[in-house]
Formats: sequence, structure tokens, C-alpha cells
Amino acid sequence: MYLTPKSGLFLGSSCVTAIAAVGSVFELSSGQPDLGVQNTAIILALSIPLTVLFFIVAVRDARANLK
Repeated sequence: MYLTPKSGLFLGSSCVTAIAAVGSVFELSSGQPDLGVQNTAIILALSIPLTVLFFIVAVRDARANLK
């Protein structure tokens, strides 16, 4: 696959949101999240679908640029 700047941006965004999801899980499992339970749960709920979405968009963009 050829990585374009746009697909690289989406792939990097996917990595950042995946890290946010993992961090949120650890924060919630600790019992007392730094940002509060509600804010951390919101971050987790948003980061999981965004991770998948960014990854799919990155792969589609990379495939579209195959030649």
C-alpha cells in the first residue's frame, strides 16, 4: 500500500483515539479517574467508534491510491 499524507493523518488519528480508549479503560478500572467517571466514560464511548472509523477511512484512501 502507498501511504498518502491524508491516509497517514487518518492512520495517526486512529492510533491516538485507540490510545485514548485504552487509557480510559485503565482510568475507569482504577476506581477514581482523574477527569471523573462521566468524562472518562464519554471519552471511551467516543474513541472506540472513532478509532474504527479513522482506520477504515485510512485503508480506503490508501487503496484508492494504489496504482
